[in-house]
Amino acid sequence: MAPKKDEKTASQPADAEPKAEAKPKETKVKKEKKAPAKKAAKEPAAGGEEGDKKAKKKTKVSKSETYKLYIYKVLKQVHPDTGISSKAMSIMNSFINDIFEKVATEASRLSRYNKKPTVTSREIQTAVRLVLPGELAKHAVSEGTKAVTKFTSA
Repeated sequence: MAPKKDEKTASQPADAEPKAEAKPKETKVKKEKKAPAKKAAKEPAAGGEEGDKKAKKKTKVSKSETYKLYIYKVLKQVHPDTGISSKAMSIMNSFINDIFEKVATEASRLSRYNKKPTVTSREIQTAVRLVLPGELAKHAVSEGTKAVTKFTSA
């Protein structure tokens, strides 16, 4: 019986060693398989070196255009001591995108009605008058006229 115990103890370390060696090899194989897959996934999207990939990926994420900076600047002009929460900023950004879309759609419709291929400041002004209500439309038209005048004179 003693030889059987020796055989078991001799076989156990022999079994344990290959398992210990096999596990790191398997994890290495898995890591090696994952790494090329990640590189392959990143290369078509970004291209270039790994440092550039991260930078390009970050710029893609931050590349979404918002009005948040401009909303904040106007808020500080009107009320320098007032802040705005991120949720309120997101709502304001959505509001501006919605108004922009409505004005652009109306201006496009107006240019089609008049059989003109170009949307000019005249169509934008008329669209603003149609989309925005009352006093808000008057203020928007005066600000727009002021902006166009400043642009053409510069």
